[in-house]
Amino acid sequence: MDYESSLDRAMENVPDIGGDDERLDIPDAEPQKDGAFTRFTNMSEIADVLGREPEHLHRFIQRELGTSGKFEDGRGRYNGNFSQTDLDAVVDAYVDEYVLCSECGLPDTRLVREDRTPMLRCDACGAFRPVTKRSQSQSQQQDRDEVEEGQTYTVEITGTGRKGDGVAEKGNYTIFVPGADEGDVVEIYIENISGNLAFSRKA
Repeated sequence: MDYESSLDRAMENVPDIGGDDERLDIPDAEPQKDGAFTRFTNMSEIADVLGREPEHLHRFIQRELGTSGKFEDGRGRYNGNFSQTDLDAVVDAYVDEYVLCSECGLPDTRLVREDRTPMLRCDACGAFRPVTKRSQSQSQQQDRDEVEEGQTYTVEITGTGRKGDGVAEKGNYTIFVPGADEGDVVEIYIENISGNLAFSRKA
């Protein structure tokens, strides 16, 4: 087989991948109040767009919101009252940790296990990394890095949420800062906390 034929065959086996993370068109979360509970009515639809199992997304939502719940009939049901903003924020956090490649930023990834460790393999660039977003040293600092409502902090913006808000990490908290760009160091005022998600404004 000559070189050109070999190259053609190789190119046929390359995944058809291109563009950027804008290709990930995630629907807005659709919460539905149910007494003291909140139903996430389109959770399975969002999980399908992300290429992940709904049960996996459900467990992540419970962890991030610091609540209990159950998954049934394609919907999540959580103890507490949560807004669309709350649910959109936790989906953004899930995408950052379990979907987007940390090297090329594309969503063309697969969750696999290596020696019982969950790993994220990117089909676009070949990157292979553990899915754990927070390092052990960060976890050890968690108690010293508590975030409280009504308090002011100085943070570095390390990412951008789906709605365009700046995203910062402090201890075990993901903080959303409207009007801030990645790389900014800003002083913020914490307006509301929901589980491990904090919502702020520039101070």
